[in-house]
This record gives sequence, structure tokens and C-alpha cells, in this order.
Amino acid sequence: MEKLQYISQGFTIEDQELNIRKALDAGVRWIQVRWKNAPENKFIKLCEISKNLCSDNQTVCIINDHVQIAKDIDADGVHLGLKDTSIEIARHILGQNKIIGGTANTIEDVLQRMNEPCDYIGLGPLRFTSTKEKLSPILGFEGYEKIIQDLKEKSLEIPKIFAIGGVVLNDIQLLQQIGIYGVAVSGVITNEPTFVKEFKKVLQ
Repeated sequence: MEKLQYISQGFTIEDQELNIRKALDAGVRWIQVRWKNAPENKFIKLCEISKNLCSDNQTVCIINDHVQIAKDIDADGVHLGLKDTSIEIARHILGQNKIIGGTANTIEDVLQRMNEPCDYIGLGPLRFTSTKEKLSPILGFEGYEKIIQDLKEKSLEIPKIFAIGGVVLNDIQLLQQIGIYGVAVSGVITNEPTFVKEFKKVLQ
């Protein structure tokens, strides 16, 4: 599983597509298509475009929230928030071979996600980010450390956890030392696609 995930950004379908193309050109190999509050027909169109672009670039394409759209366009999977479709229902719709990721904010959420089970956990936010409305409580490095520590104390295997929410390049080494598997980023790569190479170098 890739350790760097780009979460798409943009207020229009044109912005979204451009940012996805730039991320792919810069070397991103895992795209999560996320466009909140978009008209459904435009979101479906964006998902179709993204899936084709990702296929051309041998890149994983997952869809945020929309399980049925992911199935209809044969995306590689979905990422689900805590209030979205359940992992169980998504697995039933998509089958065993698709990637299903789940959001978490607390140790309870992480244990729930491990139990469901999903393929990876997007745990955050690390710090404040303007790309998400209704932000969950900020975890900070201490929050990640405590959750990993709690899992170790319960003698549980650490799942594939992606840090999310305002993650920048300088955070990666510390996150990896804590036991975090990878990162999901949006703004940093949207604003400066050339950072992809640096991210990938540190995440090896």
C-alpha cells in the first residue's frame, strides 16, 4: 500500500481535474477524489475522469464517501467517514478486493475501525486545516502517540494508520517514529506539487 495519498481539492470540476492531473504528473500514486457539496452529476463526472486518469498512470483511485459511485465506475475503493455508509455495507457492495478506508479521531474510533475491519485508517486531524468543515478535535503528535501506546498496551497489532489534517513535510519523520504508516495530504500538494518527490523520499 502506498504511503502517500493525495486528497483532491478545488471548488469547480475544472480546478479539481487540474489539481489531480498536477498531482499525478508530480508522481502521486494514490488519489482520493473528494469534492464536498458538489452537484451529483458533476461529482460523478469528476470521478469518471479521475478513474481514467489514474488508470492511465497506474495509480490507485478511491472515492470519498460515495460507495455506489465507486462501484459504478469500478474505482479501487472508498474512504468513509464515521457518519457515512458502514464498512460492512460498503464491503458487501464493493466486494473483497477493493480498498476501504475509514476515518478515526479517538482510540475508540480506531478500535471500531480495526474491528469492522477496514484496510487502513485515516486518523486526525494532526492540526487545524481549512480543507475540512466541522473539524474533529485536534490530535497533535501527543494524540497520535497516546493512541499508538494504547494499542501496544492492549497487545494489538498496529493497523495501517494515515495521519491527516494539515500534515507538512517536516512532520513525517516524527509521525513514522510514533508508528504512523503514511500520510494523506491535500493543501500542501495542491499548492506545491513539486513537494511530492520530497514526501515520497522521506516516506520510503
